[in-house]
Amino acid sequence: MAKSGARRVERPAPEKNNGPGAVQAKTSIGDKSRSYWAHHRSSFISACSRLLGAPVQTLMTSLVVAIALALPATLYIALNNVQQLGDSWDANPKISAYLNPRAKEEAIQEFIEKLRGYNEINDVEYLSADDALRDFQLRSGFGETLSELDENPLPPTLILSPTKAASDPDTLKRLGDRMLQEALIDDVSLDMEWVRRLREIMILGKKIVIALAALLSLGVLLAVGNTIRLAIENRKDEIIVAKLVGGTDGFVRRPFLYTGLWYGLFGGLLAAVIVGLGYMSINQSVQRLADLYNSGFRLQALGIEGNLTLIGLATLIGLLGAWLAVSRHLSQIEPR
Repeated sequence: MAKSGARRVERPAPEKNNGPGAVQAKTSIGDKSRSYWAHHRSSFISACSRLLGAPVQTLMTSLVVAIALALPATLYIALNNVQQLGDSWDANPKISAYLNPRAKEEAIQEFIEKLRGYNEINDVEYLSADDALRDFQLRSGFGETLSELDENPLPPTLILSPTKAASDPDTLKRLGDRMLQEALIDDVSLDMEWVRRLREIMILGKKIVIALAALLSLGVLLAVGNTIRLAIENRKDEIIVAKLVGGTDGFVRRPFLYTGLWYGLFGGLLAAVIVGLGYMSINQSVQRLADLYNSGFRLQALGIEGNLTLIGLATLIGLLGAWLAVSRHLSQIEPR
């Protein structure tokens, strides 16, 4: 029997389908990263556009942030200038060392040379008994009465000027105790009460600034948080739609966080402007007053670093206020 001449054609088997429906496509990590940063960029720009589209509301909220931060910043500048003024005073703390009246002049001069070798002492001024009496007559106003005394009651005196590093009260106290151990010295008087008072005033002032800054920062958090809460309520339908189509909490939260960041940034810039204008308004008057007293004191401004710190803190506070508001209110909006 003859075989048929037709050849059998092998057909490829159809691809196996794992299940019904459309074929799923995987998204690469690079695409996810680009999408993530693209949404950050669009949220950053759109938040700014929304705020600029409502200039009155934006200005009012930003001014609340600016005024709340400008007050502690101004107090901080005032404290720094008071400290600078205190450091520039010629009334540096002194140590008055009263010598034994029977001390010989040669021994006193040798002792003075010894004291000038101390690291804690910047200068030594010597007043003999006669010089001390004349100085007291000029300062007290009892010149005629003192001139009738038969004997000079004042001892020779050494006035010690400590270095700047040794001008704090504790170091002065140790230096005074060291002087009392010298044979030529009968008594020591420490002129450091003004140092203690100034230091205590500075410490108190810094505590007040910190407390005020904390309270006003809390006020900024509440103001920004309330503004973001209102924005969330106004965009409630938009949030629900975004969650219905699969938007994550981070996706929905991001525009509101950037809104708080912009509020803080605008407020920080306005605070820097307010502080700068205040400095410019009084700088000339302070300079003329210092010149009248022949002082080289110059009012110090916040500076570039201080302004950048102020703006950065304001931005951070605005972002934190937005995060608190979003964390509290966004979770309450869910599709039904």
